[in-house]
Amino acid sequence: MGKLAFLFPGQGSQAVGMGRQLAESYQEVASVFQRADEVLQESLSEVIFEGPQEKLTLTTNAQPALLTTSFAILTALKEYDITPDYVAGHSLGEYSALVAAGALTFDDAVYAVRKRGEYMEEAVPSGEGAMAAILGADPDVLKQVTEEVTNEGYAVQIANMNSTKQIVISGTKQGVELASQRVKEKGAKRAISLRVSGPFHSSLMKPAAEKFQGVLNEITIQNANVPVVANVTADCITHSAEIKEKLIEQLYSPVLWYPSIERMVEQGVDTFIEIGPGKVLAGLMKSIAPSAKVYAIYDDETLKDTISNLRGESGC
Repeated sequence: MGKLAFLFPGQGSQAVGMGRQLAESYQEVASVFQRADEVLQESLSEVIFEGPQEKLTLTTNAQPALLTTSFAILTALKEYDITPDYVAGHSLGEYSALVAAGALTFDDAVYAVRKRGEYMEEAVPSGEGAMAAILGADPDVLKQVTEEVTNEGYAVQIANMNSTKQIVISGTKQGVELASQRVKEKGAKRAISLRVSGPFHSSLMKPAAEKFQGVLNEITIQNANVPVVANVTADCITHSAEIKEKLIEQLYSPVLWYPSIERMVEQGVDTFIEIGPGKVLAGLMKSIAPSAKVYAIYDDETLKDTISNLRGESGC
């Protein structure tokens, strides 16, 4: 067996009831949800387990809810003494990765992402920003199109490089609409509008980044115990000062997801475990690194199946 990486999903993977089965099966998992309620001084766990979906999907709830659920699942996995060589998380998921790497405490992380969600919601008035997934576009052509539209006065840029076949753009409503139309004329297969509350990972998030810097100044960021592959650069980082810098930049910079996976593959990673609700990141792996072994842990069954498969591979 080669090297192992843990992956953590971001906003959009939330679902009512996520993590509930594991919380009912493992006391240490249940305690993670209880701790989130204590830190935030509200019943986030009730929103996670009971919904409604509309309330859970609010950025201010979805971000701490996903972090809490991912860390709760990681807590269950820790019982099996499985340790990663690398960690990475998609956008919000980078905070879960930093908790897994020991750079952030869970308490500080859940507080920080709640504030992150608030500032992201406040940065752009509702209805003025948008995001769209562009399928089957040449990345260079898409970059050229977004730059052209931005130069015409309608801000739009690449936000998430999810895979070579799926790239998300973000910006003003008009900018996203224009860029979507033009890139389809230049050969993209589809442009799908995303149901999001703001133009995340675009220059329009710079006001949120300025406010969020104050939050990061309040909490302690340690050096990471294992390399964290940063969204902003697709490079490995471990030093606390660099982690802080990249978390601020991340708010208004593209998420270089498939370059991050490719970097880990170059470093010898051949096994990836997605830890969190759903299997969005595991699904993307089919087009990024089709020969890699990929698992997704989101309930008791997938936890046990993954452990069984890993032990089988190692000959234990």
